[in-house]
Amino acid sequence: MPNAEPASHGASTEGAPSSNSNSNSNANGSSRGSDKNDRKRKRGSDSKPQEGAGSGPSQNKLNNRAAKRDFGIPVTPADIKAAAKYSRDSGSIPIKSITDKKLKGTLRRTQTKFNNVALKSAQAELLLTEDAGYLEAEGMESTWKFQQSALKDHVDVSTSRKMFDLDLPELGPYAVDYTGNGRHLLIGGRKGHIATFEWQSGRLGCEIQVRETVRDVKWLHNETMFAVAQKKYTYIYDNTGMEVHCLRDHVEANRLEFLPYHFLLATVGNAGYLKYQDTSTGQLVVEHRTKLGRCDTMTLNPYNAIINLGHGNGTVTMWSPTMSSPLVKMLCHKGPVQAIAVDKGGNYMATSGLDGQLKVWDVRTYKELQSYFTPKPASTLTISQKGLLAVGYGQHLSVWKDAFRTKQKEPYMTHLFAGKAIQDMGFCPFEDILGVGHSGGISSLVIPGSGEPNFDTLEANPFQTKKQRQETEVHNLMDKIQPEMITLDPTIIGRVDRSSKEAIDAERKAEWEAEHPNEKFVPTHRARGKSSSMRRYLRKQSNVVDGKREELRQRLEKEKKEREAAVKRARGDGEPEKPRTALDRFGSKK
Repeated sequence: MPNAEPASHGASTEGAPSSNSNSNSNANGSSRGSDKNDRKRKRGSDSKPQEGAGSGPSQNKLNNRAAKRDFGIPVTPADIKAAAKYSRDSGSIPIKSITDKKLKGTLRRTQTKFNNVALKSAQAELLLTEDAGYLEAEGMESTWKFQQSALKDHVDVSTSRKMFDLDLPELGPYAVDYTGNGRHLLIGGRKGHIATFEWQSGRLGCEIQVRETVRDVKWLHNETMFAVAQKKYTYIYDNTGMEVHCLRDHVEANRLEFLPYHFLLATVGNAGYLKYQDTSTGQLVVEHRTKLGRCDTMTLNPYNAIINLGHGNGTVTMWSPTMSSPLVKMLCHKGPVQAIAVDKGGNYMATSGLDGQLKVWDVRTYKELQSYFTPKPASTLTISQKGLLAVGYGQHLSVWKDAFRTKQKEPYMTHLFAGKAIQDMGFCPFEDILGVGHSGGISSLVIPGSGEPNFDTLEANPFQTKKQRQETEVHNLMDKIQPEMITLDPTIIGRVDRSSKEAIDAERKAEWEAEHPNEKFVPTHRARGKSSSMRRYLRKQSNVVDGKREELRQRLEKEKKEREAAVKRARGDGEPEKPRTALDRFGSKK
């Protein structure tokens, strides 16, 4: 039996004593060698990938080492896949090809921090216990046939209390606006009626009658201040209804928008000027002449803080405070643009015009995705946090689900306001509620699945206290973003510009010529070292006779002489100091 012989020899050499030490050592050495060969053969067979199997242990070790280098901590492939959703690293900077060790280490540490943030965000999903729920129909039923009265009978008590109607037929139509945390509601009637209240509890904040036309209302950074576009000027009120400011630079404003991260109030009106007012400092930042006439359609892109304007010639323009001309100009309709809405991620835009068309656009490519026909021109559009599109035309309201993915054949929900023309509407943040302002007052409708079920208390806290509101206001002011940082692509800030020097110079020349059309562009060459502008300025100042400089030189010389005299007196070489008397205080000062 060939397999039994090595075993018997190994047992005899290791177990039985022997007088010959050399033979014992040789036997042990041969056994160790055979064991090593067996281990090598086993390791070699393990390292070879089997057919249909994944990577081997060595490859897994390399992957784990790379993951630990990128995240700083050991992670699993499942964690890496989950963190990819929150990753902000686009891989635009090839770190491996950088030769500077210091720069390479800095970029590596920065990338590790971003990866850790993405990993922690993915791990925090375990705490998001709530999920959005939509209406589901059974059999041949359709969700758009469900009425609000039927929903009110089948929902819980707290949800049914959120469904209400305020009949104010003599002061409408009304404009509505919710705060960022969805807790407070602001309404403004065309005939001067303005009111604020906590809409869930029904507690009234303030109610005033300004006795003139009110075109639009907008909350500012929180519920303590709001802006109202009145007949001639734009006014700012506090939560008690007291007038705080009168913005006389904003004349005949039709629409208001507030940029929460920049503390900017944007207005546009009959004169066709887009104006930005800094509400933290009270200064007028900039005003742009659109050159397209009267404008009464404006919305904010919440992703990049770009203002979208709709004009009478069917175009939509996108503006930022740093550019005097529109960043993008799109021809969207054959008639005047009536309403614009942009989704939360800044990827899709919905527009409506007097041509009876409702169009959905991809803002990333500026191409049309879908087009719908409305029986009447849609007067107002809004998009919820979960991507539901609400369209108001005449007395009818329709809500569309997944309108940005595929073309829908029927709406998600509908509602009819008999004898009431819809003026404005908006989804309440973190609630499945749609507030509608019409000629008969305001209405609060339940739209299941419209609100974000999980909220970030550092961003917007629906249950914040007075102390938390004050602290949040201070933190937001300290983290205020400057208007110069508003761009179409917000991720471009901090990115390395890889363009050539000729391309950068050409862009600067084109920008300078656009701002100075009647002047000739003369490039300035920035010198360094002894020829820099600061060095040349200092050399010129060395020969200038200045009165302050001469006075300083005389004072320094006087102090030097006094120090030298004090040293001589200490040695006993100089003249002794004269004793001072009480009458010396009346003498002339030298």
